[in-house]
Amino acid sequence: MKYLDKIYTPQLKKIHSGKVRESFRIDDKIRMIVVSDRVSSFDSVLNNLIPNKGAVLNGITNYWFEKTRNIIENHFIKAVDSNISLVKEAEPIKVEMIVRGYLTGSMWRGYKKGKRNFSGVDVSDGLNQNAKFSNPIVTPTTKEESDREITPENIVKEGWTSKGIYQKMKEISLELFELGTKELSKKGIILVDTKYEFGLCNGELILIDEIHTPDSSRFWSKEDYEKNPLKIDSMDKEFIRQWLLNNKKNGVVPNVLPEDVIAEASNKYVNIYEKIVGKEFEICDCDVRDRIYYNLLKAELIKDGFVSIIMGSPADMEHCKKIKAILDKYSIFVNMRVVSAHKNGERIPEIAEVYNNSLEPGCVIAVAGRSNGLGGALAANLAIPVINCPPFKDKIDMMVNINSSLIMPSKTPASTVIDVSSAALAALRSLGIRRLKDVFINEIAEIKETLIKADEEIRKN
Repeated sequence: MKYLDKIYTPQLKKIHSGKVRESFRIDDKIRMIVVSDRVSSFDSVLNNLIPNKGAVLNGITNYWFEKTRNIIENHFIKAVDSNISLVKEAEPIKVEMIVRGYLTGSMWRGYKKGKRNFSGVDVSDGLNQNAKFSNPIVTPTTKEESDREITPENIVKEGWTSKGIYQKMKEISLELFELGTKELSKKGIILVDTKYEFGLCNGELILIDEIHTPDSSRFWSKEDYEKNPLKIDSMDKEFIRQWLLNNKKNGVVPNVLPEDVIAEASNKYVNIYEKIVGKEFEICDCDVRDRIYYNLLKAELIKDGFVSIIMGSPADMEHCKKIKAILDKYSIFVNMRVVSAHKNGERIPEIAEVYNNSLEPGCVIAVAGRSNGLGGALAANLAIPVINCPPFKDKIDMMVNINSSLIMPSKTPASTVIDVSSAALAALRSLGIRRLKDVFINEIAEIKETLIKADEEIRKN
């Protein structure tokens, strides 16, 4: 898999899933942001992935975050993968500060229809498409399901933020736009328009989200613009927007891009990265998920495997604790869940989505005794090993109910292990992790050595 859509792991709690980004909780002060290869346009996510897009956005954003710290602090801590960054937790201000240097895009489409006021900013008559404003203007919008223009007065009136904070956001946005304009001009790029997002961290205003990327900004070739302001090759996501607009059917834009458009879009993303950052973009030839797995391991954000103990009832907790006590000795992630196959089995597909697509290897131990439908239901939906370890009360209970764990329907490969220690060790072995293999090899050698010594002692007598 060379594209990145979503990542799954039971070890990190997902706290937000946006059009392009996924956020995971690390702790109360840090979150992990994953920038996918998804592409959104006109308030919807297309049914395509653009190769390298997420890594480009993440790399460019982090480049600018470092470059603009003298203007305003931001939430960036460090990158742990080309698609992933750790950031400081902040309370987002749900206003997008859009700064425009030229009359183009949606603003031009409105202007052409006679509109002259944009988010409280009056624009004069007689301007041409792609005309440069004498000074950049700020046209804020709200961050809602569908963004809407809003005046500074209404931002305060509706409670999006205070007058003082808005004014500071506006001043900083213009300062960031000025820096971006100067820096990009040196690289032959015009920063046409862009958006900035802010948040509060410990009461301090900081920059969040992304900055000066081809998704948040419009870039033109300086050379093209000077030749003909109306014929400019797009250097950003506008290339995709224009294709969608040009291929409407019955007034509706498509939600699928053809392969040639995907390839061209990917090339544009990589090219703008190299122009802005000033170095060659490293294209990953490996499976992106494997790379992320190893990088998250390296950053000590996850453990190398997981075992999930799923019980049919909270009454099975003591039995599960015995299994967990053995697993905890081997430094893997262990979690316990309560799901009844008969009473709320509709939750199993939700579990399967995460476990089947997890970055790391995993195994499930199903704990249910009488009429054990849980192990079979899990095995029928999971692509990872499932081991039944029923919590029998005594030998009579085991003799009466063992068949419900031993006899599974066809194509539901759940094995059954009665002893809690053996169930835990079987689960660990099923992970196939090299580190654990080495541990077990040593344990086996120790057992053999202990037996040999015991034999020698007995023979002496």
